[in-house]
Amino acid sequence: MRYCSSMTMTPKISFSTKNFSKAELDSGTIFAPRFNDSGLITAIAVDAVDNQILMVAYMNEQSLALTLETGIAHYWSRSRGSLWKKGETSGNVQEISEIQTDCDQDTILLKVRTLDTGANCHTGRKSCFYRKVVVAQDGSTRLAFDEADKPRFDPDKVYGS
Repeated sequence: MRYCSSMTMTPKISFSTKNFSKAELDSGTIFAPRFNDSGLITAIAVDAVDNQILMVAYMNEQSLALTLETGIAHYWSRSRGSLWKKGETSGNVQEISEIQTDCDQDTILLKVRTLDTGANCHTGRKSCFYRKVVVAQDGSTRLAFDEADKPRFDPDKVYGS
């Protein structure tokens, strides 16, 4: 797969709108992603080398098709309401190594190699999952940082304040 300018590109790939049976989705070879009522499908990005979960995002039909065609991860930004090529601003582009789907095809798993600093989170870290929930003896909860996942770039310099 090769990169091409995706923001002006109309994807050539399209997906079937046929309602497939559970058996066809679970056991068949037809790729028929099941987008939700908002036209989105959950996408989980993991590191292609160590399988660390990097981020969870959403794709619409266009972003999934562009991802398949270009080999570069594209998502749908719900907050901006627009197509988003991962790494377009930061340089931390996600090259696709492999794409999988779950049993009923309503979630996509992207195995990626992240270019530049290797950061996938807007905070500059490798993973968006850099904090764990800790429950104290009194039942209160707090977040604890993964000290191994330090920011790899300054978000204010890359994205502005």
